[in-house]
Amino acid sequence: MLHLRAVCPPEKTAEALEVLRAHPGTAHLVVHRGAAVSPEGDLVEADIAREAADEIVAALCGLELDHSGGITLEALDTALSDAADAAEEAAPGEGADAVVWEELLARTGEESRLNVTFLAFLTIACLLAAVGVLTDSAVTIVGAMVVGPEFGPLAALAVGLVLRRWDLVRLAGGALGVGFPLAMVVTLGGALLVRVTDVFGEKAFELKQHSEVDFVFSVGVPSLVVAMLAGAAGMLAMTSAKSAALVGVFISVTTVPAAGYAVVAAVAGEWSRCVQSVGQLLVNLLGIVAAAAIVLIVRRNGQRSPVGMRPLSRG
Repeated sequence: MLHLRAVCPPEKTAEALEVLRAHPGTAHLVVHRGAAVSPEGDLVEADIAREAADEIVAALCGLELDHSGGITLEALDTALSDAADAAEEAAPGEGADAVVWEELLARTGEESRLNVTFLAFLTIACLLAAVGVLTDSAVTIVGAMVVGPEFGPLAALAVGLVLRRWDLVRLAGGALGVGFPLAMVVTLGGALLVRVTDVFGEKAFELKQHSEVDFVFSVGVPSLVVAMLAGAAGMLAMTSAKSAALVGVFISVTTVPAAGYAVVAAVAGEWSRCVQSVGQLLVNLLGIVAAAAIVLIVRRNGQRSPVGMRPLSRG
């Protein structure tokens, strides 16, 4: 179940109530007359089945409540109510299969913004990957995969392409286009410092002896298959609120490790491995976006076409 709150101008409250009453996926409808202060109006609250959310939100937006008032949604972990159970039963479809398009847009838009936090996580992940390469530590490489925040912008690219939201595509493309080069430049500085100081030992840059992390630069069909499976699983997780599965996605793809390996290989003078690592990075990026877009198209089939959505906001 989701909890919905809508701030309504008094003249729109009756219509909003009618929308909510008419939908079988609604439970626990409450009205607070004159409770909203800014903007002024009435506060309408209800618990709604996830599979009903997209249709209800679209109807409320049709009343222009997103302009004259406000609409918010939040997930409910537990709802002990016969009315809630009846609403879930009456709503068409299954909650786990339902896509709330506005929620998806807001989530991917927020996770793809270019900010200090995103750059910091990506840089740390790239540095971790470089350390994993230098120490021949697959465990450290896995740690870099988990820390890397790149799946957010990649998912946003897929959402933007499928929904033709070019503002989201630009946002995500900018985050990736700035984030990866910056992280790799910082990692280059760190790798050069390690080479000068020799803190990891004489054999740290003898990459041909580091067999534990060879999978990072070994680009090929298996790399594309893994990237596409990870992209598909990631988009399924984001659209079905199964966010725990995203951890598995993070440790399945070698985007950040490939970037870190490319930098270390360049410092070591292993240009063949550097080129292969860059190829691995590109294959993973393209594979994830392509598979995520395919899953999103399939999940959209049979649901309301998500048109007329609001521009991305910073809220």
